[in-house]
Amino acid sequence: LKEEGLSIILVEQNTPFAVSLAVMLGIAVLEGVTVVLGTALSGIIDAILPEAPEADVDAAGTEIGSQHVLSQLLGWLRIGQVPVLILLVVFLTGFGLIGLGIQAMTDNVLGFLWPGSIAAIPAFILSLPVVRVLGGFLGKILPKDETDAVSIDTLIGRIAVITIGETTVGRAAEARTRDIHGTTHYLMVEPDTEGQSFKAGEEVLLVKRDGAVFKVIANPNPHLVDQ
Repeated sequence: LKEEGLSIILVEQNTPFAVSLAVMLGIAVLEGVTVVLGTALSGIIDAILPEAPEADVDAAGTEIGSQHVLSQLLGWLRIGQVPVLILLVVFLTGFGLIGLGIQAMTDNVLGFLWPGSIAAIPAFILSLPVVRVLGGFLGKILPKDETDAVSIDTLIGRIAVITIGETTVGRAAEARTRDIHGTTHYLMVEPDTEGQSFKAGEEVLLVKRDGAVFKVIANPNPHLVDQ
């Protein structure tokens, strides 16, 4: 039975789900190794955002811009409430197991397996509620820093470091900063000036907030640091 189950997982139609589970296991192993070495893999995404992403609205209360629709989706998926690495592991696990379950049920009932690209569609859709539900549960049980709450607008004027991606005007990227209490916050940022771009590792200054996204400029003073 074990050999039969393994053979089903390794068939070509189940490649997306096998790869998903393999990546999940790889992340778990790397996290364990880096923790032993003293620098956790999740170090750059282990903080909880102070609040769910917000969306700008017009006078009629209608949300403005696709960026804010994306922000709402990220908030629905608990991003900003639970470390992103944990949510990624939940998604990969859910996608892999749900996909294999769909294929196993199809094989038992209809006698064939769907092509991986087709079976991946319902597996992806069904894995999103799993991320939300388990993310909400994990958000309640994971330890949180007991620090004084601050308004997100008080982060304006702080130095942040781009952590993931490259940002240009209209294309936000993730950045890390700290508030006056030393609590780490992860934010979506984009340049305040057309033509500028910032890559992972670069320091920027938060100059204003536009809904869920902070506008930034290059760090004007090398003596200003993210601390």
